[in-house]
Amino acid sequence: MAEQLLEQVRDAVEGQMDFEGQRLAEMMTTVMLGAAGIVAFFVGFMTQDIKLSLYIGLAGTALTFLAVVPPWPFYNKNPEGWLPPHSAISGIQIEVDGKQVG
Repeated sequence: MAEQLLEQVRDAVEGQMDFEGQRLAEMMTTVMLGAAGIVAFFVGFMTQDIKLSLYIGLAGTALTFLAVVPPWPFYNKNPEGWLPPHSAISGIQIEVDGKQVG
């Protein structure tokens, strides 16, 4: 039973992500941290309160962390179709630039 629970935790934490998901995560990180920084600066400037500005920046960072770090399913919508493993008995012939590699 403990092994099944551990396997479920491993599957949840493994974090499958395709190339488009990586691009999306990078863009979301840049936009969210930038927006949090701008909002924190202007709110802090208007209220003349550095503590409030730091709290807003910290909240924006935490929100960005929650949006980007967990392996959400929308980061793996376009999985890459990889070639099967090559072995001598598989019979798959791979040609690259006119030369036989497999």
